[in-house]
Amino acid sequence: MAESLWKRFAELALEVEGYELERLEEPVTRGFTRVTTVVHLRGGDEGVGEDVTWYPEHHDREQSAGPVLPLVGSWTLATFSAALEMPDPHRRWAYESAALDLALRQAGTTFAEAVGREPRPLAFVVSPGLGDPPSAAPVRRWLELDQELRFKLDPAGDWTDELIAELAGTRAVVAADYKAYYAHEGDAPPDADLYRRIAEGFPEAYLEDPALTDETEPVLEAHRDRVTWDAPIHSVEDVEQLAWPPRVLNSKPSRFGSLQALLDFYAYCEERGIGLYGGGMFELGPGRGQIQYLASLFHADAPNDVAPRAYNAPEPSAGLPRSPLDPAPSERGFRWAEHAATI
Repeated sequence: MAESLWKRFAELALEVEGYELERLEEPVTRGFTRVTTVVHLRGGDEGVGEDVTWYPEHHDREQSAGPVLPLVGSWTLATFSAALEMPDPHRRWAYESAALDLALRQAGTTFAEAVGREPRPLAFVVSPGLGDPPSAAPVRRWLELDQELRFKLDPAGDWTDELIAELAGTRAVVAADYKAYYAHEGDAPPDADLYRRIAEGFPEAYLEDPALTDETEPVLEAHRDRVTWDAPIHSVEDVEQLAWPPRVLNSKPSRFGSLQALLDFYAYCEERGIGLYGGGMFELGPGRGQIQYLASLFHADAPNDVAPRAYNAPEPSAGLPRSPLDPAPSERGFRWAEHAATI
């Protein structure tokens, strides 16, 4: 495997004097209220990370317990990571990214300088819900505000042929997420006919996270180059266990948990020519900027589902930053500034 960038960070010194937790909560698109937790790691300066675990009760428990972890002390990023006994990768990523930010700030350098890459203008897509019953109206409203926007959508069984044709007619849908890995016990089996209608209706779009069954695999056979994966990818080993070598993958940093696992994944994909595009988790705080920072360095030109946070509001609005975003790394650390440019 190509050499990982991890060795550039493993021995980076980190001094921790304490930490605090901050709860964020906000209504977002698709009709739910998102809750996240910001980790403020302190040591002469401050490093920040964001826990994007989905379930509000997780955040309730963590914030009720307060800052009880034994993090105070002198570390390297490697020893700090090894000391984190956190099976939940999203929670681990919050502490690892906060430690990375703080260590870089204490060293007076930036993440981009440490990896030896220049941030590039960042392309992004928008992933709105289509309502109940589903309609192309949300996509149309966004396109009225910015006709250059592109979209990542989540097909469902109630999508009609007419809706698919209307959406395809915009020529703005670049990814369709089957979300098979979010299924619950007792759900209906994957709909092979829906898989077919989506694959044929959007002949150039990525087809993300399908369930491979005796019924769906023949449908997808002719479209393998467009099939991509997100939810099952937490490590290099997960990539190697896929049904066939992928041409492209969705990279969500918080799924990897550790910085080492993420950097190993980047090296593995670069060596094998596997394309990447980024994804988000409805981040409300610094986590959004951090995934934009990573995307800007490693896959800036891809259809990254990392739009500025304002695009996650329940309703479209004018005056938002356009794609591509200008690079906005902070002067030190692992942070990316909020964009104030308008359409």
